[in-house]
Amino acid sequence: MKLLDRFLRRVVRRGELTVTGHDGTRYQYGNPDPGREPVAIRIADRRVGFDIVRNPRLGAAEAYIDGRIVMEQGEILDLLDLVRSNARWENGGDKSPLERGGARIARAYRYLNWERRSRRNVAHHYDLSDRLYSLFLDSDRQYSCAYFTDAANGLEQAQLDKKAHIAAKLLLKPGQRVLDIGCGWGGMALYLNRVADVDVLGITLSEEQLKVARRRAEEAGVADRVRFELLDYRKVEGRFDRIVSVGMFEHVGPPHYRTFFRKCRQLLADDGVMLLHTIGRFGGPGFTDAFTDKYIFPGGYIPALSETVAASEKARLMVTDVETLRLHYGLTTQEWYRRARDHKDEIIALYDERFYRMWLFYLAGATVTFRHGGMGNYQIQFARDRHALPLTRDYIHEAETRLRAAGSEPRPKARTRRKSDASPGRVLEGAGPE
Repeated sequence: MKLLDRFLRRVVRRGELTVTGHDGTRYQYGNPDPGREPVAIRIADRRVGFDIVRNPRLGAAEAYIDGRIVMEQGEILDLLDLVRSNARWENGGDKSPLERGGARIARAYRYLNWERRSRRNVAHHYDLSDRLYSLFLDSDRQYSCAYFTDAANGLEQAQLDKKAHIAAKLLLKPGQRVLDIGCGWGGMALYLNRVADVDVLGITLSEEQLKVARRRAEEAGVADRVRFELLDYRKVEGRFDRIVSVGMFEHVGPPHYRTFFRKCRQLLADDGVMLLHTIGRFGGPGFTDAFTDKYIFPGGYIPALSETVAASEKARLMVTDVETLRLHYGLTTQEWYRRARDHKDEIIALYDERFYRMWLFYLAGATVTFRHGGMGNYQIQFARDRHALPLTRDYIHEAETRLRAAGSEPRPKARTRRKSDASPGRVLEGAGPE
């Protein structure tokens, strides 16, 4: 406990934390912080302190998951928020030189996501029980940062506004061919088809997501216009007027960034537009923390804007617009955390209590990272040709206003389609006049 005591006295300055050691000794840290309730925990065994000091993120996570850290006042989100708020990224809470050196090694060897490894890594997270995701996501299963035009908006509205925000940046026209890289459960592809009368090919590496996405397209009566395939982006063929990728780039890995952007340029029509929505680092390149890599997203990596843009430049994709979503993902994951907590019994019934604590720690950790750490979201628009988009950004606001006003308007009447080649990447050809 001595090591942990010294560690916490150095870290916790604002906010009150009480720790009861395994021998019953009570330790007090920090000072009252207006608007923040005190937090109290109990440590079940003497090794917890050593594990946390040795590797704070993984040590604290595993101790909580195993029930060796017991919350006595407040929730795990309150504990993590108290600690992380004392080391905000803006105030210099950054990586040490040793960690930055480790990041360079990690980028060279740890994120080599070849096709087989990519599919295995995706399955680890996305092929969990279909029921689990329905318990904490919105009804459309948008598993990515929502867009809050007002912080008081509910999750359903914020996710709908996110889709409108992205659709507006794509400058869609009826009959266009759209590729959705990392389509999830199909919500974005179905939305674009509904509001813009476009044909979409969605690709995923998750068999569970594929089943749901195909079923949704069938139920909506648009399976001939919104197609979903179990396919790695490197295997897609054909040309597309628009490419959208939401929450997938985090799984590509730095060694493959140039491959990703070269492939996107190859797939994009000469006058095409691409929108990449990804979690991003506010600082320079880093590495994935041990807890996330081990338990949540093996092979995943959050890119810095600098390394993302540098890779796209090599492919001669022109960056035509960049937006930083600073606060939106913290609001999103906070709502996911609340919903997961409120469905504790159902999650335990699906798996067990240890899994529930792991999932809650994951969502709580994500929330405080987006609140106080060096993470946010970037929406980066690309084009092959500088003339592909209007002279000013006014078109984005105008299109977004129309889409929000329309809300969930009726699906457009299906158009007659010519017979097309059914190979992945050519399934959208012959979709009708643009």
